[in-house]
Amino acid sequence: MEENEELNDESLDYQDESQDSLVKVTGMYKDWFLDYASYVILERAVPAIEDGFKPVQRRIMHSLKELDDGRYNKVANVVGHTMQYHPHGDASIADAMVQIGQKDLLIDTQGNWGNILTGDGAAAPRYIEARLSKFALEVVYSPKITEWQLSYDGRKKEPVNLPVKFPLLLAQGAEGIAVGLSTKILPHNFNELIDASIKHLKGKRFTIVPDFPTAGIIDVTNYNDGMRGGKIRVRAKISTLDKNTLVINEIPYGTNTSSLIDSILKANDKGKIKIKKIEDNTAAEVEILVHLPNGISPDKTIDALYAFTACESSISPLGCVIEDNKPLFIGVKEMLERSTDNTVELLKAELQIQLDELEEQWHFSSLERIFIENRIYREIEEEETWEGVIEAIDKGLKPHITHLKRAVTKDDIVRLTEIRIKRISKFDLDKAQQLIESLEDRIAQTKHHLEHLVDFAIDYFKELKKKYGAGRERQSEIRIFDEIEATKVVIRNTKLYVNREEGFIGTSLKRDEYVTDCSDIDDIIVFTQKGEMMVTKVDSKVFVGKNIIHVAVFKKKDKRTIYNMIYKSMKGGPSYIKRFNVTSITRDKIYDLGGDKSSSEVLYFSANPNGEAEVVTVLLRQSGSIKKLKWDIDFSDVLIKGRTSKGNLVTKYPVKRIELKEKGVSTLKPRKIWFDDVVSRLNVDGRGELLGEFRGDDLLLVIDQKGVVKTIPPDLLTRFNDDMIVLEKWNPDKPISVVHYVGDKERFYLKRFLVENPNKEEVVIDEDPKSHLELVSTDWRPMLEIEFVKPRGKDPKPNLEVNIEEFIAVKGIKALGNQLTPDKVKNINILESLPYEEPEKQEPEDIEVIDEEQINNDDTDIGTKNDSSDQTTLF
Repeated sequence: MEENEELNDESLDYQDESQDSLVKVTGMYKDWFLDYASYVILERAVPAIEDGFKPVQRRIMHSLKELDDGRYNKVANVVGHTMQYHPHGDASIADAMVQIGQKDLLIDTQGNWGNILTGDGAAAPRYIEARLSKFALEVVYSPKITEWQLSYDGRKKEPVNLPVKFPLLLAQGAEGIAVGLSTKILPHNFNELIDASIKHLKGKRFTIVPDFPTAGIIDVTNYNDGMRGGKIRVRAKISTLDKNTLVINEIPYGTNTSSLIDSILKANDKGKIKIKKIEDNTAAEVEILVHLPNGISPDKTIDALYAFTACESSISPLGCVIEDNKPLFIGVKEMLERSTDNTVELLKAELQIQLDELEEQWHFSSLERIFIENRIYREIEEEETWEGVIEAIDKGLKPHITHLKRAVTKDDIVRLTEIRIKRISKFDLDKAQQLIESLEDRIAQTKHHLEHLVDFAIDYFKELKKKYGAGRERQSEIRIFDEIEATKVVIRNTKLYVNREEGFIGTSLKRDEYVTDCSDIDDIIVFTQKGEMMVTKVDSKVFVGKNIIHVAVFKKKDKRTIYNMIYKSMKGGPSYIKRFNVTSITRDKIYDLGGDKSSSEVLYFSANPNGEAEVVTVLLRQSGSIKKLKWDIDFSDVLIKGRTSKGNLVTKYPVKRIELKEKGVSTLKPRKIWFDDVVSRLNVDGRGELLGEFRGDDLLLVIDQKGVVKTIPPDLLTRFNDDMIVLEKWNPDKPISVVHYVGDKERFYLKRFLVENPNKEEVVIDEDPKSHLELVSTDWRPMLEIEFVKPRGKDPKPNLEVNIEEFIAVKGIKALGNQLTPDKVKNINILESLPYEEPEKQEPEDIEVIDEEQINNDDTDIGTKNDSSDQTTLF
């Protein structure tokens, strides 16, 4: 406590043994630390709101302007020049200059300035060169309206802030860490910022979101205007090159190809994903090839790359700037509004200076004309003193200066005396008058701009976009990301074992019974003979309860895995039958499924991934006057309820054993599956377009713009490309109609076919580079309309309607088809199809899954689908 009190008092006493004097240092830590913290915040880490520059960046730009002569300068030379203004070393200046140059906006670079895609650094400052870009020269500088201050050593003048007439801070972004404070302003798109500034000036609402030079895909749903608490998700752009190769063409902001590849290799080493090898072919553009082993799903691997590697990351922005020597936390919208308003004020100041200069020029031009035209210079011939000369000129001017806008000063008269005789002798009155008139036009124009300042600023921004906006289109693609569950995409990288009798499960029990492959992030569900259930995390060895009857990997929210169970509630008590699912649990909690934890016993148990309902035979023990000792029970007669349901009474007599008589088929209703085009994924949550109801063997038909036709299972992990043109539930009996252009024949052909090989990808157009897919129809009886090209000097041929069903019979998928027309075609359009009634199919009766929330957990109940009296009590 005494030490703490001394520290809080901020007074430390030091006494040297060799000296008798006592030296007190009071408050030094507090004062010095605050000074240091303030200096780092204000002078190093955080940009100013006025121009968007940190001090070192501002000094670099000022030095570049001082050195600017239109030619390149060695970066080392610029760094040395900047050190006249910057109190730190050359390394920090060089690093800051390279970062500005890599953003390709303010500095025109020459030489090796590094690569933001690969992470390669720039060459040494003595080997690379730089000069100001045309954009920087136009936007960043205006010496006449710049406020100046002395440099740190008082020898030079440097700008307090540069008069930047553009939202530069948002265009370049900024990142810095100070003492107890940080900032992270993300870069935004050049053209979008200009558009937003124009909207602000017009009083319209606008929204701006980041755009990264590394491109990639971004989800800005939670951007929160770039303020604290916001978050954006960034992903690499990954596509399937073939069934064993993925290609990464764009990378997330904040990464480079080296760090990305390292993260993929680490995930592979940890068993999260499985890859064969990686090739990095990055040069001017990113190209990383990820080769997969045979049998590994490309779609699942893409999701795993997003889940376990740097292919996806989150960025938390923090909008912090300096205003009036204080940190200010604001959003990007307010930053842009302040920058735009500041630009208007700077333009106003420039216009006002321009007006003053024009009026001064007009004033002297008018004086000069009066002086020469009226030969006032002759009045000074007889004057012998300087004062007499001034008075003579002043007297000679007075009759002619009534139209001037200000009084004539002594300085004006002195300036007139400096006019050379040669100029007077060659003075052209008409040219002088033209000059004055042009000045008057420019003055009128400048005044008009000042009176209509907002319109002038809008035109200024439009001109910037016109001159510098080409090639600065958006790089990052904006999407809404789908949520990836790590447990669904992780590679099964370990094996699970069980010791049923002793009650242990784990990955280290290699001498015991093998259960299944699993991953180290999976949950495991366990059922015991006592009717207890528990879900626990995969581990090397875990005790879950003796006499284990079932072990499996647990899937959350899985309503399709149905557990069939017959159990005895107590010793000598009645037996019950129940069907249930397990959708949510508390991990490591023991659940009693039999009602009486102390004496329950499971007589029969099965786990069914698709709700299968088997038939079992119940055999009773011979006891008393029981007449019927054996009968069959069909689980399909039992409703699927929650795990807490007691179930239906099987018998009140002792059961000898229960035998499986007949394996079951699925009793669940087919799954409704939707396609959400926002995230290009399938779902069962009702988002997007309903594709249909799918049973176990049903497939999806997929056709893309390249002419690839395939049928695939409706796996929710499947990723669909942007060039997909057909996605629907596949009907094997419904023909597909395709119009395709055959390049070598230069004609359109029509073909009609069925998919004969469901498990094979097939291409329905030929390999000629000019060949392409024109349109596809999956209707039963489609109709086409052909528009023809108008011949020169003739009327166009009337449109032709084509009944595809009559035009061509169903042929093989590899057939060329029939030529649609020999004439030149302008357009081919799909018309409304002819009516067709599809024959109804007889579907088996389905069982509805009842959610746990709907269950009444009392001990009565428990009926089946039928109302027969022998169904509630089976014996």
